[in-house]
Amino acid sequence: MGMKKSLKASFRYAWRGFKQALGRERNLRIHMVLAALALALAYGLSLSRLEWALVVLCIGMVLVAELFNTTVESLVDLCQEDYHPLAAAAKDVAAAGVLIAAVAALLVGGIVFIPRLWAIIKSF
Repeated sequence: MGMKKSLKASFRYAWRGFKQALGRERNLRIHMVLAALALALAYGLSLSRLEWALVVLCIGMVLVAELFNTTVESLVDLCQEDYHPLAAAAKDVAAAGVLIAAVAALLVGGIVFIPRLWAIIKSF
């Protein structure tokens, strides 16, 4: 049995992994920018606690999906140098997970933000 990792070390490894993914993955950076915009808009529109929870949950869901997609792609590339239909399928399915998470987040964002934005537009 190996050495037990300290809790501090576990957080350090997780942070290192996030920084690596952020540096290598364009789509993760795009999701981070969109998340920041959503959070700024949520703050500006004074969302309720439930609305905040939904927005934060959706952001987390998309980021986790993107990180899992990155993991699948890295492992497939490590194990399979040449094209293989199963390797391509694994990558495509992982990317589909990100797409579904992003579309769900977009729908929740529309439900939360559009009525408030529409009310502001109508008030002018």
